[in-house]
Amino acid sequence: MRIALYALGGLFLFGLLAVLALQVAIARNGPAVLDTVDRLFGGARGATLAVRASTGPHARQKVLVWATEDPPGSREALPVLVFVHGGSWRDGDPDDYGFVGRAIVPEGFVVVLAGYRLGEAGRYPAMLEDTAAAIRWTRDNIAAHGGDPDRIVLAGHSAGAYNAVSTALDTRWLREAGVPTQSIRGVIGLSGPYDFLPLDSESTIAAFGHVDDLESTQPIAHVRDDAPQMLLIHGDEDTTVKPRNLRALGDAMERAGANAIPTLLPGMDHSDPLVSLAAPWRSRRAVFDLVTSFAHAVTYQRETSVPVQAETR
Repeated sequence: MRIALYALGGLFLFGLLAVLALQVAIARNGPAVLDTVDRLFGGARGATLAVRASTGPHARQKVLVWATEDPPGSREALPVLVFVHGGSWRDGDPDDYGFVGRAIVPEGFVVVLAGYRLGEAGRYPAMLEDTAAAIRWTRDNIAAHGGDPDRIVLAGHSAGAYNAVSTALDTRWLREAGVPTQSIRGVIGLSGPYDFLPLDSESTIAAFGHVDDLESTQPIAHVRDDAPQMLLIHGDEDTTVKPRNLRALGDAMERAGANAIPTLLPGMDHSDPLVSLAAPWRSRRAVFDLVTSFAHAVTYQRETSVPVQAETR
């Protein structure tokens, strides 16, 4: 009996230490942990890292292309999802987001994970210039990897959602990069900051505090009636980026006559929409189905709809 109790106590201690180790690892680099867990639980799913390329002289200026294992010329060109990572404009690396490629490639897409300069080097507007440069690289090169350069969906989480939405709304960035705006068929924002003045956090002050015209840095300031269709997903328990950002941009898009689907998901925090793209959490179908259904709709010219009943206000 005593031996059994010791054994149970040892198992409990081992489990506790494992949980603590996982929490420490997530705190240090959550996406890298997600990527490892996804690879272990979900497998390759027929997706492979096809190429890693530079989009500028800085090490952070890079793209990673995830595609099917089939030779590019063996099938019709597929639509492309360009995903921009989060990290408060000071952290993050597309190398840690392979789970996005493994999630979306099997749904009939080529996936491009886009990097951008961070910290001092990435202060506004550098992060947007780099995002536009990644889109330009995609336009110029994705056909060689089986992708259609005229059917691009932009997506991002947190700071990456800011980059994606800003680049799509403020036509300056794509114009300066030489990218036709009509090649952007839709935008998906996960937990994104779109209307966050006044600057009230260390990360936003570091990234935007030097700008004289702060209003011009806000995505909501560049809403237009011909903006690409947008799916905006936010958790109602997000305390990092308040849900009011979702409501503000959704309302502004509606007033402008643009097409946006603001989707507030109950019980989700800031990271949950991103976590929901990785195995085994992908089995919580809400976010995954929203993302893939929207991406299919805007790239295959179908009527855009939301496959679940989601609170939008």
